[in-house]
Amino acid sequence: MRDDPAGTGPAAESGEGRVLGLDFGDRRIGVALSDPLGLTASPLMTLERTSWARDLEAIRALTRRHEVLRIVVGLPLEMDGGRGKRVHLTEIFMERVGAATGLPVVPWDERLSTVQAERILLEGDASRARRRQVIDQVAAVIVLQTYLDARRTAAGSP
Repeated sequence: MRDDPAGTGPAAESGEGRVLGLDFGDRRIGVALSDPLGLTASPLMTLERTSWARDLEAIRALTRRHEVLRIVVGLPLEMDGGRGKRVHLTEIFMERVGAATGLPVVPWDERLSTVQAERILLEGDASRARRRQVIDQVAAVIVLQTYLDARRTAAGSP
């Protein structure tokens, strides 16, 4: 049981506690999870999108099961930093996730995360079928890990 269900108290402020990373797409949502200290991100799963209600219930269940204190969602800004149609859809998703879970939802710049994920999988010699299965998870790991690293750097930790 967590002491700070809203993820806004001392544990959340200190960076302790699990953070869920989401890579929101039209057909799938890549999911990554941090360790309890919020230092490293690992792939968790890929959710196949069905309906808003089912998607949100699956995310809510994951946050409860893993005692998540905060959620980071990749924000698909354009290369020039502009906000296209996809950003608006992602912001709606973030609002719904926040309402469904009661947790803080943090947008995080995901530019090139999918390209980077594809490169990692190609270098690892993953088959095309395997890449298709895990690319969303790997993109979620990249988004979450860059968030965790930036938070740690901002806090003055090496």
